[in-house]
Amino acid sequence: MKQLLTLSRAARLVGVKRGALQKKIRDGELPTFEGKVSADDLLRLYPQVHLEDNKELERVTRIKTHAFARRVRDYVLPDAEVLAARLTEFGTELAEAKAKLDRYSTFVSRLKDKCVEIDNISGDELQSAMGSLSGWLHEQLEIGLLKSVHAEPLLVKDRLLRVMAANVHILPSGHEFFVEGTDSILEAALRAGLALEYGCSNGNCGQCKARLISGEIKKTRNHDFVISEAEKGMGHILMCSNTAVSDLVIEAYEAGGVQDIPLQQISARVKGLERVNDDMMVVNLQTPRMNRLRFLSGQSVTLDVGNGLKADYAVASCPCDDRNLEFHISGAKGTAFTDYVFNKLKRTDAIVIEGPKGDFVLQEESPNPIIFLAYDTGFAPLKSLLEHAMALDVAESIHLYWIVSVKGNHYLHNLCRAYADALDNFHYTPLVGADARAALERVVDDHPDLNEFDVYVSGPRRFASVSEKILIDRRLPDNQLIVGTIS
Repeated sequence: MKQLLTLSRAARLVGVKRGALQKKIRDGELPTFEGKVSADDLLRLYPQVHLEDNKELERVTRIKTHAFARRVRDYVLPDAEVLAARLTEFGTELAEAKAKLDRYSTFVSRLKDKCVEIDNISGDELQSAMGSLSGWLHEQLEIGLLKSVHAEPLLVKDRLLRVMAANVHILPSGHEFFVEGTDSILEAALRAGLALEYGCSNGNCGQCKARLISGEIKKTRNHDFVISEAEKGMGHILMCSNTAVSDLVIEAYEAGGVQDIPLQQISARVKGLERVNDDMMVVNLQTPRMNRLRFLSGQSVTLDVGNGLKADYAVASCPCDDRNLEFHISGAKGTAFTDYVFNKLKRTDAIVIEGPKGDFVLQEESPNPIIFLAYDTGFAPLKSLLEHAMALDVAESIHLYWIVSVKGNHYLHNLCRAYADALDNFHYTPLVGADARAALERVVDDHPDLNEFDVYVSGPRRFASVSEKILIDRRLPDNQLIVGTIS
């Protein structure tokens, strides 16, 4: 019987994106069985995979750690109780497998004895047939069942991953993610870029309630929200207050689009102010633990600093780190709002966030490779989309073109270079030129066949219009062009 693996688990084992496996499935290189792939077929396509071959996974972990301001999570162990429970589970599986093997061995031995008895029955043909069968069974016992069997390295690696991280399958969406370390189910889902329903993240509101279909969980914190006895009997749990002990199947609601994200008003505090060049301030805000901002990557909010000073800005960080929000504020236009941010705003000051708004968001279900085109501060929403795409592991490859009107305006150039250094499937091309059309010609020259790409364009309205015309003229399908404009 073939060992079947989900796409998420298979991608993790061989160190590639889900999108890369999906492309091989579309091209007919990788067969599927009810949406899963076999370990044998994986090894055929990736024969270089070994138990110790974790370099790609380490690179992805490293860049995510930097991008999302997380602690290093390279095979972080769960707490002792969860680890003990997982090891007990696998010990039970091993004991059951051994017992089954012993039963089969006993069965075959007894069958051999029966054949010996039959061998004494008269009749030349019967004796010949039974002698042949007896010889075959004896051979299998001597050189088949009794010889040493070496475990498949890919499956050994899968067992290791199952100890380190539990796999969670969500119904009805079919999305998957891994719970690592001491993360709650909700925290792990958000880190993976999934838009699950939640509110306070602290066990008070009950909005992250889900139904456990199968698997074992462990409560990590008490919660004030009361789950009725009837709901408990149906398997309802709070995802923010439990972690996964074993692989899980849960039924949970996910946002299907911008219409499913509620409008919110949150008072956040300034956590950091970094003037990355003369005209650009990167502002980091932190929301209260029990009142985080739910948003989709690429969306914007209104920032209100008081005294009637407010303005709209794209969130430049990933939804997977919903407490720590990043904004890129340019002082080039010299408004009253930007003057306040550059000259008066201080750490720990309060800023009211209203939002989110906008439909310039990631097409999460598309497995196509991605091209991001940013012009000047249009990089901010693309940074959010980029980090979200990395968290979801959906795109086979990502190419960022950042066009600036003036040399030196790639204000986060080193960060983009770090992405490119850490990820084999990420490419970064900085371009300079007030003539956006000339820069766009470089993009289409690099990718003469745009039919298989999703292209995201972010910048001033004029840049967006020019980009749209050039890309559509080069046969980019309309439904694969996603355009966002900034003021």
